[in-house]
Amino acid sequence: MKIRVVQTASKARAVQIVRYEHNKRMILRHIGSAHTDEALSDLMLLAEEWIKDYSHQLSIFPDQDPNKLLHLHHSTFVGVKFRFFYDQVCAIQDKIGLGNFPALFKDLVAIRIFEPASKLRSLELMEQFFGINHSRKTYYKIAPGCIELKQMVEEKVAGFAKAYYAFSYDLLFYDITTLYFETFEEDELRKNGFSKDNKSQQPQILIALMVSKEGFPVAYEVFSGNTFEGHTIIPVIKNFIDKNGIRNFTVVADAAMISTENVKQLTQNNINYIVGARLGNVSAKLLENIDQNISREDGQSIRIKTDNGYLICSYSAVRYRKDRYEMEQQIAKAKQVIEKPSKSKKLKFTQTDGVKISLNEALIEKTQKLLGIKGYYTNLEESVVDNSTIIKRYHELYRIEQAFRMSKTDLQTRPVFHFKEQPIKLHILICFMALVIGKHIELKTQTSIRKFIDESRKVVDGEILNHITSKIVTVKAEPTPKMKEFIEKLNAPH
Repeated sequence: MKIRVVQTASKARAVQIVRYEHNKRMILRHIGSAHTDEALSDLMLLAEEWIKDYSHQLSIFPDQDPNKLLHLHHSTFVGVKFRFFYDQVCAIQDKIGLGNFPALFKDLVAIRIFEPASKLRSLELMEQFFGINHSRKTYYKIAPGCIELKQMVEEKVAGFAKAYYAFSYDLLFYDITTLYFETFEEDELRKNGFSKDNKSQQPQILIALMVSKEGFPVAYEVFSGNTFEGHTIIPVIKNFIDKNGIRNFTVVADAAMISTENVKQLTQNNINYIVGARLGNVSAKLLENIDQNISREDGQSIRIKTDNGYLICSYSAVRYRKDRYEMEQQIAKAKQVIEKPSKSKKLKFTQTDGVKISLNEALIEKTQKLLGIKGYYTNLEESVVDNSTIIKRYHELYRIEQAFRMSKTDLQTRPVFHFKEQPIKLHILICFMALVIGKHIELKTQTSIRKFIDESRKVVDGEILNHITSKIVTVKAEPTPKMKEFIEKLNAPH
């Protein structure tokens, strides 16, 4: 096929598309006639576009003049799309093993990372940022089925953690957080309870999260808002062990998880534990034992057998200075209240006999004995794991706190605007998957998910509408040097 320009009787120039067969010329298409050079240029462009469409042959962009292709003086800038970011998230989801999951579910995860919003608003943002269209009808259709994907998602994620982070199921970090709702009405799932968000008047749910020693999320569970957090650890951990067929297992958790009943059940199920100890609640006899036996030298520790397992106490000079400063500040406030009584709330080092407020000297003495001392409970024998390793493992619990911070800030898991159990659980599942992908990006690139997104926003697809052909031409930007570095790390062999 060729473009042919011929002179007409009216001295215009006609643009035709012709083909030659057996020495005969066949006119395939008459594009139009032009009386000016500019009009002729437009017709030539239309002819080239028609040939490409007719022959289904793709031109090679670098070999062409972009200005000719776009014909900029007859074009309008339409907008930008962030397909590069979307493609990276899709690639990670495929690596995890979610390739066969519903497209809308995976796209909701992608937009949750890029621009958190309500589900219906997310549908609009997908079109705006990624050029992907999903209807509300599709969302309502697939939502019930997606909720049932939780177990499969966790299996895929645990397998991914095993492949990419050498997760061996032997050590797990466990913690609880709360998510509140923009309402004051309770139901079977949303209940008022102790709120970590200082929203005690609003109903909430509890989320139990488990992460590996790197901070990579591997499982979660949802509880009603009035559940005592200490009652969650046994069923969650047992379920995880049963699903994955684990034999040797150690859980690291906050002090709120320890109780005589929990210790009994952990022991009965052959689950090793490392949990924080609230030394302010120990008996006078145990306190005396700690005070008399621990060395006030930086880094020193002791191990004492108790009903809750071995109590390991360590001393830190930095912690001592911090504890002493806080105690002195609290005592100074207590003295001010004693000198000038008011209706202010009761302070730590004050006591009252119903009439007179005074300093609680016994509590001050007890606090002084514990300055600089931190406690940990475990059932692991010292011959298996020494005190320093126990302490190190517990301090790694901060990784789960980082995961919660990411989920609540970057992914905006809270507040929750859903009011029915199914949409709530789907919301948590989407946020869990977003957390998994976000944490993978952070671990591999050694940067925050927020910085990764900011860098991704610099790599855009520009869309330009050609008014002559009525087609939108996409111009892709090259990844920035920093983004190329990130992608190289994400694609590095594991």
